[in-house]
Amino acid sequence: MTQSNNQSTSRRDFLKTTTATAVGTGILASLGSAAHVHASGDDQIKVGLVGCGGRGTGAASQALSTKGNVKLEAMADAFKDRMDSSLSNLQKQFSGRPERVDVAEEKKFVGFDAYQKLLDSGVDVVILATPPGFRPIHFEAAVNKGVHIFMEKPVATDVTGVKKVLEAAKKAKEKNLAVGVGLQRHHQAPYIETIKRLKDGAIGDITSMRCYWNSGGVWEPRLAREDAKSEMEYQMRNWYYYNWLCGDHINEQHIHNIDVCNWLKDDFPVKAYGMGGRQVRTDKKYGEIFDHFAVEFVYADDTRMYSQCRHIRNCWNSVTEHAQGTKGSCDISGAKYETDAGYKWKYRGKKANPYQVEHDDLFAAIYNGTPYNEAEYGAKSTMTSILGRLATYSGKPVTWDEAMASNVDLMPKEFSWEATPVTVPDENGFYPIPTPGVSKVL
Repeated sequence: MTQSNNQSTSRRDFLKTTTATAVGTGILASLGSAAHVHASGDDQIKVGLVGCGGRGTGAASQALSTKGNVKLEAMADAFKDRMDSSLSNLQKQFSGRPERVDVAEEKKFVGFDAYQKLLDSGVDVVILATPPGFRPIHFEAAVNKGVHIFMEKPVATDVTGVKKVLEAAKKAKEKNLAVGVGLQRHHQAPYIETIKRLKDGAIGDITSMRCYWNSGGVWEPRLAREDAKSEMEYQMRNWYYYNWLCGDHINEQHIHNIDVCNWLKDDFPVKAYGMGGRQVRTDKKYGEIFDHFAVEFVYADDTRMYSQCRHIRNCWNSVTEHAQGTKGSCDISGAKYETDAGYKWKYRGKKANPYQVEHDDLFAAIYNGTPYNEAEYGAKSTMTSILGRLATYSGKPVTWDEAMASNVDLMPKEFSWEATPVTVPDENGFYPIPTPGVSKVL
């Protein structure tokens, strides 16, 4: 849809000032009345996707599956082939509604500065789904531009990035921008009901929690070193295995489970003790991350969260969260609990795809009109995961305040294909690996 600059600005101003929240309920059922209220104006929401990998493509699909007048209008990625593949997949998914995927050639942006070109192109909502190291930079730019935001978790890979996100989150609230974060369990009915019951005292006072993401791991490195044009390209293509891009799997993946425990506590840990290492995934192609972590997090009231995450195949697996109370115990992920008195409860209500519901809720908020901002808890759960990584890498207890007082910054000083990342391999192609008891992390 072609508009003058004044019309485009007016529509964006309208969308900036119409934000609401109704988490986990799929409140787009009420969209009919909201759409009627705005029928005299342009109620179309133009979406831009920054980061066109699998999760970004999925998030875009879910945004376009909401019930509003939504269109994907712009895309950005460091790699053209990733963007082209994503666009092709989305066009196939929405072949029955082609008007929802309408990305002109001039709205396809490639390179490290592609995100800024996309933000300048006139979108109303941006999906931020690049490797998480870029999230603070992109989020800050999106807030400064004044667009609504969905950003994938985690929202940073280091303390400096967390601070940047927290500061930008304040500005987003001041501007009445809707911000969703991809911690979808907050939009999943069994979790919502279970957490509510636990907070209401179903198993008494919570004394400890356990959470796990123990699995066989993720995708293998995609680009061989001999095929990379530069060290930057090599690490970007194989981003999961480099801390400035990923933050290690305790941050990129296990944040989901850690976040559930923080949600239950309505708080964040004050200290962490950790242990871990590279026991199996030791080849140089696996970069610098560990393959297992075990962390004990301590809250201010001395409640403990015991956390495990592992990427080793042919072992027992678990992606779960659990709570122990003074009157019973709960399998949070299983949405069931049992009291010491023998009462058993299990969630038996309706279920919906939480990845879709989180977008339904966000876009309903944009249409309907009250504040919606998940950035702060997204940043603090990211910081909890980083705290666990720091304690594990160092082999020493690390407090929240010590970590937040540091200025650790993993990001490169320059973004270009010729620039040098913070961590580089030795002459044999191996990257420096943190050594507990030796490595300094703050």
